[in-house]
Amino acid sequence: MNKIINTGNKKIGENQPAYIIAEMSANHAGDFNRAIEIIHAAKKSGADCIKIQTYTPDTMTIDCDKEYFKIKEGTWEGENLYNLYKKAYTPWEWQVNLKEEAEKIGLDFLSTPFDKTSVDFLENLDVKFYKIASFEITDIPLIKYIASKRKPIIMSTGNATLGEIEEAVKEVKEQGNNDLCLLKCSSSYPAISDDMNIKTMQHLKETFNVIVGLSDHSMGSIGAVCGVTLGAKVIEKHFCISRKIENPDSSFSMEPDEFKRMVEDIRSAERTIGKISYDRSERESKNLKFRRSIFVVEDIKRGEILTENNIRVIRPAYGLKPKYYEDVLGKKSIKDIERGTPLKWDMLE
Repeated sequence: MNKIINTGNKKIGENQPAYIIAEMSANHAGDFNRAIEIIHAAKKSGADCIKIQTYTPDTMTIDCDKEYFKIKEGTWEGENLYNLYKKAYTPWEWQVNLKEEAEKIGLDFLSTPFDKTSVDFLENLDVKFYKIASFEITDIPLIKYIASKRKPIIMSTGNATLGEIEEAVKEVKEQGNNDLCLLKCSSSYPAISDDMNIKTMQHLKETFNVIVGLSDHSMGSIGAVCGVTLGAKVIEKHFCISRKIENPDSSFSMEPDEFKRMVEDIRSAERTIGKISYDRSERESKNLKFRRSIFVVEDIKRGEILTENNIRVIRPAYGLKPKYYEDVLGKKSIKDIERGTPLKWDMLE
């Protein structure tokens, strides 16, 4: 698999900063102008990419009131699937304008297609890459069709077994597509820390030799920051203008000031991780004087022997290094040395 993915404006991969995706999802709440507002707020908050979802209620499910189609627990308890998607979907007639607006201000535009018709629609929009949602990871025909477009794929793995992930990755490879990133994801809304197990990212990277990241449905930024310290090269977070604007995704989405702080924390974490280096920074070098060295701690006369009583290893570091302590014990001084003087070789016989 390739270790660098080109998204259009950015690169994802090793030695690159984490690529941060703001997931709009249903947070436009059916208002086109709010969708535009979200795009601008995401840019201002430090996102690299705005993501939407491309589906209609009819491409996701059927309008049916049987028990199979009713959600019985969780964030959307009591909803019928068809009605939920009717509330949440992003009208297709908006999407060309949303893409143009995002690209105009320097944001990448990404979408999750949920069937072949949505893939064809996004191909006509000339999208640069695709997202595959966790719940579609077992839809091998869809994965095959997306992979056949030979564009980079970011695939979430929430709820997937290792075997299911292996099948999906194999299908992508068999289409001759080597541009794949796998996201660790806990498919609960919101996710809780106990369920996230983001260390699994490292296993995904080792097992499938791919770029990895985190699709984070938890509240706050600690999951994202931890993900980056463990090697996440993509962070995806739901993004809204305000959680007070009710819609199917608002309750677990980040507001702009929260998202901005998360981005700042991620960038700070990346600087802290840094690189493998034993060089001293300029700031560190200024504190070398607080190391220990050999000092004269009692007045010493010319010809006097150095003993454990008149020299010691103490701070600061202006004298001989401590490793020479045993070498100088028993030597004679060639001059008078006052207490508090750092010991030097030219003082000794």
